[in-house]
Amino acid sequence: MLSVAVVGGLHADARVQAVDRLLADVPGAVALHHDLATAVQGTVVRTVRDRTGIVSAGEAPLVNDCACCALREDLVPELERLAADGVTRLAIVELWDSVEPKAMAEVVASAGLRLTGVITAVDPALVLPYLGNGDDLADAGLAAAPTDQRTIADTFARQLEYAPVLALADSAEADDEDRALLAQLHPTAHRIPITPSGPDAGEATPAPSAPSPLAAAALAGFDVESAAAAQHPACALLPAEADECGVTTLVWHRSRPFHPERLYAALEDLACAAARSRGRFWLADRPDTLLHWDAAGGALCVESAGPWMASLPDAAWDMVPPVRRAAAALDWHPEHGDCCQHLVFTSPGLDRDGLELLLESCLLTDTEYAAGRTAWKRLPPAFDTLLEV
Repeated sequence: MLSVAVVGGLHADARVQAVDRLLADVPGAVALHHDLATAVQGTVVRTVRDRTGIVSAGEAPLVNDCACCALREDLVPELERLAADGVTRLAIVELWDSVEPKAMAEVVASAGLRLTGVITAVDPALVLPYLGNGDDLADAGLAAAPTDQRTIADTFARQLEYAPVLALADSAEADDEDRALLAQLHPTAHRIPITPSGPDAGEATPAPSAPSPLAAAALAGFDVESAAAAQHPACALLPAEADECGVTTLVWHRSRPFHPERLYAALEDLACAAARSRGRFWLADRPDTLLHWDAAGGALCVESAGPWMASLPDAAWDMVPPVRRAAAALDWHPEHGDCCQHLVFTSPGLDRDGLELLLESCLLTDTEYAAGRTAWKRLPPAFDTLLEV
């Protein structure tokens, strides 16, 4: 049965190295790549290659002027064709630079194909520069659609954090700080060096019974529902406290809501305080709404992620996934349930004390907190514009 592995990442050289390694290590493997750079001409160019070179090439027309839509429409039939030929063991879906693995993994899985791995290829020396790059993808020629408003930083962060496997390029420029930053951003990831393979590297090609670590990871299996839950703000698997090689991760957890005006006034400083910050937060004037915090490259996105569990009627709990109920139980407070602040900031040179003081200053005071929810809801709604109310 055909296995499908998705390999993505904005670090194109590292991504190609990872795909080449898999082609060399897995007999009967082929790589599919859709080049979205040609979308301005109205088509997406598809190539299929094995370890010897290009096997076939073709074009897919844009769908509703959207290159990513064309990729989705063309990818599944190509994979089904490979599955039917009975020869291909592993189909490697090599994503174009800014395409995010979550979307493509879900496309593959929803088609009933056997998705066995999701890998993001990374050059450790480029992690901080990419996380700090707030340029729009469109300005860099990397937009996947005319309406694509993502930035390089937030796209790279999601690529990095979604994949359970990170394929690491051998970078002479990478230092201990780079490696510590990568480890703290995604501490649960299986980090696998992309090492040369085959006779050119002075080693024998691995036998099928002894695949390389990267090949083993590509064939290990992947659950899209679990992966989605690990990214959902209500139950995200966030990094833990850490401090190593000049890189710090601060986990800030409080059981009191933010004052909307004070938090809004501090947003710029908070967004720029760390290379990466994320989590869930609680606003006093919206006490029933779980809000998502997502910042990279100095830009912050906040959005509603639905109700807190504490605001749901008991009858609705059975309709909530078990992982969400478990996450709520970990945060449960006898007075206000799972409503809380759970924000994580990761960066080299993090001003931990200053950041904590700023965050604390945004919380309700004792007097404001004691006034209760009815009074909280009358506070000025500073976030209405951000949340598009």
